[in-house]
Amino acid sequence: MYTYNSNKMFTIGVFAIILDKDNKVLICHRCDYDLWNLPGGGLEKNETPEMGVIREVKEETGLDVIVKKITGVYAKKDKNEIVFSFLCEVINGEITLNDEADKINYFEINSIPKNFSPKQLERLWDYFNEPNKIHYKLQEGKSSIELIQEGKL
Repeated sequence: MYTYNSNKMFTIGVFAIILDKDNKVLICHRCDYDLWNLPGGGLEKNETPEMGVIREVKEETGLDVIVKKITGVYAKKDKNEIVFSFLCEVINGEITLNDEADKINYFEINSIPKNFSPKQLERLWDYFNEPNKIHYKLQEGKSSIELIQEGKL
């Protein structure tokens, strides 16, 4: 008989890289923390990663997107998390503020606010530096929330 072990649990994150015609990236400012991040979040039961990122973008931005391609898979073994990064294209909708995001704007990659998730910034740079590559990386270290709580972000 199999015994459930909570130490075996992990989460799957899905995040979107959405670019405008000028190659600026769409990012959201969270309502619960003074933090900017890519639209995305956790995968829900019975969702594929592609379905999850489409849902998350709609919930956080009001935009309908299609997934163009996967840009990276990132393992955060110290957090028991796997994160998928996707290049997405807006096909419909309007940017709409909500209870998750109080600001949503496009930024040039060199003008991303300082209070942006460092791991997500690494994923953005991976894409911008090598857009034709699927990146597979280990990301370690404290989460953005931990860094904020320590006054380091």
